[in-house]
Amino acid sequence: MDYERRLGELGISLSQPARPVAAYVPAVEAGAWVYISGQLPSEGGVVKTTGKLGAEVSVEEGYRAARLCAINALAALKSVTGDLNRVERIVKVTGFVASAPGFTAQPAVINGCSELLKAVFGEAGSHARTSVGVAELPLGAAVEVEMIVQLRAG
Repeated sequence: MDYERRLGELGISLSQPARPVAAYVPAVEAGAWVYISGQLPSEGGVVKTTGKLGAEVSVEEGYRAARLCAINALAALKSVTGDLNRVERIVKVTGFVASAPGFTAQPAVINGCSELLKAVFGEAGSHARTSVGVAELPLGAAVEVEMIVQLRAG
């Protein structure tokens, strides 16, 4: 499957990766692995979804925010690999959800990321995952996603 073409079929174009808000880089390629820093639901340098799930933000809005985090993670991935077709497998996704007390639907929110990865990469997009609720995220973001990706040999 041509992953770059699949993105186009889904109507997704990747921009430059988000500029880091502290002392880190968006992604690091280490041998056959790429470690992608936490990505926020931002466009053009602006966080699009802020607040806490279960209070100001609905599960549906959180789902869309997680999807945008995944798109930003793919932009970071492409910035270090040059080509998404180098992906062997999405190995691990960790999703952080800013959660109001009592909110327990973090997995449903992070499905926005997971389902996009499956749509782009097919079976290679199936991954291990952790979805956790947190008190606060950088810049007031509602969701943050980080990933580990395995690249094809050669």
